[in-house]
Amino acid sequence: MAGKQKPVQVQEPVPLRLTCAFARRMHATPKSFIREILKVTENPDIISFAGGLPNPDLIDVRGIAQAATDVLRDDGRAALQYATTEGYPPLRQYIADRYRTRLGLDVSPEEILITNGSQQCLDLIGKILVDPGDRIVIERPGYLGAIQVFSLYEPVFVPVELEPEGPDPAAFETALAGGDAKLFYGIPNSQNPSGITYSEERRKACVDILAGTRTIVVEDDAYGELRFSGRSPPPLKKYLPDQTILTGSLSKIVAPGMRLGWVCAHLPIMDQLVVAKQASDLHSNFLSQRIASRYLEDTDIDAHIRKIRDAYRKQRDCMIATMQDVMPEGVSWTEPEGGMFIWVTLPPGCSSMEVFTHALREQVAVLPGIPFYIDGGGTDTLRLNFSNADTGRIAEGIERLGQVIRSMTR
Repeated sequence: MAGKQKPVQVQEPVPLRLTCAFARRMHATPKSFIREILKVTENPDIISFAGGLPNPDLIDVRGIAQAATDVLRDDGRAALQYATTEGYPPLRQYIADRYRTRLGLDVSPEEILITNGSQQCLDLIGKILVDPGDRIVIERPGYLGAIQVFSLYEPVFVPVELEPEGPDPAAFETALAGGDAKLFYGIPNSQNPSGITYSEERRKACVDILAGTRTIVVEDDAYGELRFSGRSPPPLKKYLPDQTILTGSLSKIVAPGMRLGWVCAHLPIMDQLVVAKQASDLHSNFLSQRIASRYLEDTDIDAHIRKIRDAYRKQRDCMIATMQDVMPEGVSWTEPEGGMFIWVTLPPGCSSMEVFTHALREQVAVLPGIPFYIDGGGTDTLRLNFSNADTGRIAEGIERLGQVIRSMTR
């Protein structure tokens, strides 16, 4: 007769304690302040000027849906297959042709690489060009997405003050003196965060300084199509074609959720970008590329862009007019010729972080300027986005913000 079985002893699971030595680069890479704030502003009752979102009402959902239907019906299996790293040839041809007609740039499709948004452009550029300790000249204030992505490669940032017409020429020349700056990164059209557009004269001054150096220019043109008035000045790449890497995006004129951008570069640089892209993700979302290409083929994109420009001009004008009415003495702001942002400077002693905290209590979200500075600064500045709210909410939100600032400056 078998004896009694002993009860099974169930041991408590031992908690896993993972000690991970993260790469050194992670300690120098800041979190995206905007992404953290957007978590707070998901409440629809909050009027948000904090993000950089296009107006969702201006996304052509019907047109994109029709393009998707047509692609899947006509060539679905190919559109859902792996593809070449460089991107869908007709889309690259379209971008090259548009550069020629819009900006007078003689660009071939072989000089275009399709990316997962323009942010990936910066990551790929950092991978192929930036070693630890390399100097990167950047605008002050500078785009925080570029600061974040380039920080991964452990450079030394050299900020150059941004004046109303572009980078301060004397400071720019000093920053490039010695010839050891690896990159100059800038946004000449409707700069993020300031909204400033470089004048043609200031562009030429920058080009004259850059022309005698080995510094690669990274010209971010995410907002170039969103100019509200006047003639667009020539891009830096027009003057320095082989020395300039130009980046673009469909996020602002078609749909950000499609995550389609591109980098335009001289072939020796492009060869290395393709290798880095292959190592990163093989190729960008091919279905999105096919849908975007079909949409651009079937749509009067210039008419669509005019619609966006008209709407954003009205939203910008509403924000500025309301600030003129409600802001206390000592508050100043830029008046952008395009893009999506206004840069606000607060009165002396008024903290942008305190404004952010108090405004959020009034259900208005703003973005303090601090993360746009890599050397300290921005404590008295705010970036306001006017593209993602209608004029009624803009007026209401700015009135609340004005009350907050007035209460802090009495």
